[in-house]
Amino acid sequence: MGTLVNYATDKGVALMTLTEPPVNAYTHEMIKELDACILEARFDDDVHVVIVTGHGDKYFCAGANVNMLKEADESFTYYFSLHASETLLRLESTPKLVIAAINGHCLGGGFELALACDLRIARAGGFQIGLPDVELGLLPAAGGTQRLARMIGKARAIELLVEGRKLSVDEAFAAGLVHKVWETETNDAFLRRAIDYAHEFCPPTRAALAVGSIKRAVQSGLESSLEQGLALERELQQRIVSTQDARDGIAAFTLKRKPTFQAR
Repeated sequence: MGTLVNYATDKGVALMTLTEPPVNAYTHEMIKELDACILEARFDDDVHVVIVTGHGDKYFCAGANVNMLKEADESFTYYFSLHASETLLRLESTPKLVIAAINGHCLGGGFELALACDLRIARAGGFQIGLPDVELGLLPAAGGTQRLARMIGKARAIELLVEGRKLSVDEAFAAGLVHKVWETETNDAFLRRAIDYAHEFCPPTRAALAVGSIKRAVQSGLESSLEQGLALERELQQRIVSTQDARDGIAAFTLKRKPTFQAR
């Protein structure tokens, strides 16, 4: 779609690749392209899962471009952070599964992007993952403080944030920040495996509409009271029950056959 975020599709999977060598640091222009790609995937009924990754085999994303921040005035910095935050919120609230394929160092705003994804898969290797913004005299301003604390708890999050500690892939996995770590010989093999994994959540093997609703129930429900979350859950279930996929899934179970989902 653009020059800074490459957008491609593969049988129900949208692949968004941050493309700004050598470290895929993002600027205002990249965030605008990422935002446009998210909207493209949202409106495409043939897209059921989104993968976000980085170009090359060393960096997923190193965060915001420091040279850009150095030259920016206070007004630009504020609105840049606001737009980045809104873009990641749009990604997080999109009712389609989003997978971060972390193929290299994932730091600062890059990790904030990964935290806004639903599943995080990392390639094994000597990569670092973390939010070291404090080393620049800054704080993570695209959701890092909020999502990290919600994910691992307040005390542990504050420790990692104020120390600016960079975790190894294995440490990030042990801390619950990464769901899977895959050993692959090449980055291309890693990405191919991520796409194959994403296909598991697409029709005909999985009810993509149910997957998207599960995501929305969890993401939105946890930000409200239990009573409100349960109400949202019931409303989403009522919509899903009326889908062709749900009818076929129930029928297949009673007839002891495999369902054929169509995302309808």
